[in-house]
Amino acid sequence: MSNGFRVFTQRRLPDPELIAAFKAIPTANIADCMGRLSAMNSTIRRLSLPCKDNMVGVALTVKVRAGDNLMIHKALNILTPGDVLVVSNDGGNSQALMGEIMITYAHTRKACGIVLDGPVRDLYSIQAMEFPVYATGSTPAGPFKDGPGEINVPISCGGMSVMPGDVIVGDGDGVIVIARQDAQALLAEAEKYQLFDSKKLLATRAGNADRSWVDRELANKQCEIIEDIWH
Repeated sequence: MSNGFRVFTQRRLPDPELIAAFKAIPTANIADCMGRLSAMNSTIRRLSLPCKDNMVGVALTVKVRAGDNLMIHKALNILTPGDVLVVSNDGGNSQALMGEIMITYAHTRKACGIVLDGPVRDLYSIQAMEFPVYATGSTPAGPFKDGPGEINVPISCGGMSVMPGDVIVGDGDGVIVIARQDAQALLAEAEKYQLFDSKKLLATRAGNADRSWVDRELANKQCEIIEDIWH
């Protein structure tokens, strides 16, 4: 087996009903239930049209040499409905990894979205798409098609480890990675937290927000409160 230039065709997949249940939960609520350590960094942002529902699907992972998309083309050929294509680009930002044609093809394969640790091109066309596309930016420079690369192996994307079959959730704030084996327990916690957060928002709108926790926290941390001006 050629380590660094190989394709694994199989993944362990979570229950489809479990995946669908994350559609209505904001990524911010999910992140708060995961120690606030599960989100891809802010360089990866949604470039396509905003959408009411979350992008939710199963990670089909791709590792490429910076600026090379040969293995992304192979991944497009094996995409299945419900997949989110997640690409590690080795830190590259000089070449676009995908453009309108490739992204349109992913959409026709009924993928749920694309997450690239690198740029795209054909930005204006992508900005008009409802199909979820997350990337670091755009450049007119096209990619190489030489390889090497790997498909369905562990990768790093946006500063997060992503395993094949992990649950990927995206909204206007960004992208969350949920380990497949943690998804069931996390769903119950995130639904509970979302209800709690909604109640806080209603109280804030009604002018009944309880802000007393701020002073309690400062007191616990021994912050000095000085009833005077600085001089």
